[in-house]
Amino acid sequence: MPVPDDPDRVPSSDGRSSDLTETADRSSEPAAEAESPTGATFDPSVEQRDAPADAPLGHPYLYFNRELSTLDFNWRVLQQALDDRTPLLDRVFFVAITASNLDEFFRKRVGGLKRQAAAGVITPSPDGRTPEEQLALIHDAVVPLYDRLTSFWGEELVPRLREDAGIKILDYENLSSSQQAVADEHFQENIFPVLTPLAVDPGHPFPFLSNLSLSLAVTLHNPKRDKDQFARVKVPSNRDRWVSLPAPHHYVPLEQVIAHNLGDLFRGMNITGAHAFRVTRNADVRREEEEADDLLEMISEELRERRFAPVVRLEVDPSMPPDVRQLLMDELSIGSHDVYETSSILGHVDCMSLSGLDRPEHKYTPWEPIVPPRLRREGDPTTLIRKGKTADYPNIFAAIRESDILVHHPYDSFQESVQRFVEEAADDPQVLAIKQTLYRTSENSPIVAALVDAAEQGKQVAVLVEVKARFDEANNIEWGRMLEESGVHVAYGLVGLKTHAKVTLVIRQEDGEPRTYCHIGTGNYNPKTARQYTDVGLFTCNEDIGYDITNLFHYLTGYAPEQHYRELLVAPQNMRRRFEKLIQREIDHATSGGDGRIIAKMNQLNDEGIIQDLYRASQAGVQIDLIVRGHCLLRPRLENYSENIRVISILGRFLEHTRIYYFGNDGDDEIYIGSADWMSRNLNDRVEAIVEVKTPQHKERLMDLLDAALTDQRSAWELEASGRYRQRVPADPNEAMGFQEQLMARARNRQ
Repeated sequence: MPVPDDPDRVPSSDGRSSDLTETADRSSEPAAEAESPTGATFDPSVEQRDAPADAPLGHPYLYFNRELSTLDFNWRVLQQALDDRTPLLDRVFFVAITASNLDEFFRKRVGGLKRQAAAGVITPSPDGRTPEEQLALIHDAVVPLYDRLTSFWGEELVPRLREDAGIKILDYENLSSSQQAVADEHFQENIFPVLTPLAVDPGHPFPFLSNLSLSLAVTLHNPKRDKDQFARVKVPSNRDRWVSLPAPHHYVPLEQVIAHNLGDLFRGMNITGAHAFRVTRNADVRREEEEADDLLEMISEELRERRFAPVVRLEVDPSMPPDVRQLLMDELSIGSHDVYETSSILGHVDCMSLSGLDRPEHKYTPWEPIVPPRLRREGDPTTLIRKGKTADYPNIFAAIRESDILVHHPYDSFQESVQRFVEEAADDPQVLAIKQTLYRTSENSPIVAALVDAAEQGKQVAVLVEVKARFDEANNIEWGRMLEESGVHVAYGLVGLKTHAKVTLVIRQEDGEPRTYCHIGTGNYNPKTARQYTDVGLFTCNEDIGYDITNLFHYLTGYAPEQHYRELLVAPQNMRRRFEKLIQREIDHATSGGDGRIIAKMNQLNDEGIIQDLYRASQAGVQIDLIVRGHCLLRPRLENYSENIRVISILGRFLEHTRIYYFGNDGDDEIYIGSADWMSRNLNDRVEAIVEVKTPQHKERLMDLLDAALTDQRSAWELEASGRYRQRVPADPNEAMGFQEQLMARARNRQ
């Protein structure tokens, strides 16, 4: 699926995730789609450039461009919509996600590059491009993607919705007179009162256009004064985009209904034209957005506060007259390269509400997470019988004491594992304290409610609330205040660092002394996204890990920067150094005649230091497989550099969000899970936590997961040295089971 996220992209209102390298002669032709949805391939947005055989590992030709690689990721997201194997309404969902991803790409990445260019920054990206050069490449790469997205919706998906599901998206002009009457009545009763037409003339300056706002550019003629005039009408965002008609699942876009009722807004004027347009603004320059930290850091604080090129994209109806288009361009201070024509509607992100229609026959079969066997409660009809008694434990702590527990969401229930862990800790009279990092959670969070209950019962509760979690700043501040009012000790992150670690610590009085219980995971403490994001987590009462997480919280909430960790990999303290040593160990094994092996699964890969270490490992003969969902700057399969590195990307109905790192160690393998990608921001500028999984059966389960990903023939895309991603083709398309489907089947078998 897409991201933000971004590895932590924000879900839509229904909890789904909202959340892909270079040739100086790159073709400007639209990306080619395969005849069959299996084996699909697209011309890479990036350019292939041949590095000299003896180039240093920092040579720019050894890196893909991050922005173009991100656009290639969005091609793969769009392919989920283009793929006939995807259920119809889920195809609508992927259209909306692609559009949302593009909105964020323009706001964060394009906006950041424009600010760099305006500030005179010439520092090149790892692939050697200045901001100006990257902006030119981005435009050429976005056009075919945007064209395919908009044409697919209007020319292919809307007819399929009509023919296969009876869901009709109609144009106002094609409505019957009775349907038009219904739409007009809806306008008069629900829309007309909230509209504010804004004239543009010497006495009325051009209005401010809010980010992602949909508007109508209205041209008028005053018959009394024989004068042409211009006005802007904003389509209200607090009204449904799709106006319902009497027949079930018949809709007309709201902007068309408004356009055909403009006479009621401009009485005494002749309406000569009404054309939809949509504006995208760059991210607020006063906030360091998590997706643009690397772009903003090269701009001085003074320059960062200036609003360079605040509008980064203008989307228009192609029938808009040239003079009206030029007026908008002049008033918004943009050039023709910032204007994008749509061949269907504007703002395809609004298709998300249509994907939520109650038509289960046109959606993926709902998945109900299973309760991990050792966490089943008494009375559960699926409770296992073991040695003549149930596998129940009096509480979750007893289950963890027997041995560590590994969970994999959404295949394993978040509610009956992570949520239960916090809720039982809150209610257990033997629990003395609970500490947790809260990066992102859900509205009406049961996790937060449990923490409040614990504090009100007199337990010591400490929470690190990250106030810079993108889109959740206001929510997290409100959570923090509510927790504080309940007696919770709340810290709001460290200066200069974003706390991204996913850890919970419970201290319980047992046998006269305190004992620590921990959860370390790859995902947020959010029960909604836990049903749509794939994440792993470890429950343990290991003393060394408990010691480390206790010290981590001392670091987060107090003045204790010089912490030492026995087991935990913590960024920015020791994580990079530990990963470098683990990679070097594989190099040493390979060069001494042993087996060097690395498998890493993550969301994105862009850290130059890690990439160079992986190149050195490949040159030494280490076999490396990387499973990278999003952008990837490393170029695999390059002669002399990365012949032994393979990269795949997996997209499916769930958003791949797990971070797993495997090191073969010449047969004595080690495997780690945690919150960090191999990205510069994760290793340098965030507090992250990664832990080694040591229990043999859990290591085996994680290896089975990685093996299933590497052998997937349904949803995996292979990255070639040229930058092209090629979707794998199953031997028998009718029998192929994708990676996520395999894991669902395995979960059922465990149950």
